[in-house]
Amino acid sequence: MKKSDKIFLTAAFVSFLLSVTLWFNGQSEAGIFVGLWVPSIICSANYIKLIGKNPDRS
Repeated sequence: MKKSDKIFLTAAFVSFLLSVTLWFNGQSEAGIFVGLWVPSIICSANYIKLIGKNPDRS
């Protein structure tokens, strides 16, 4: 696992924890909004990883 993978995974996990914290503190809409960041972060990491494997593609 590369350092960049660990950074993205940590960011997604922190986002998940923040989402759960907001949800259980009564801010359900904010919790849902922040919860949507998790798949976005993971998809961004996958996209960046794919771009790195094929630098000819733009």
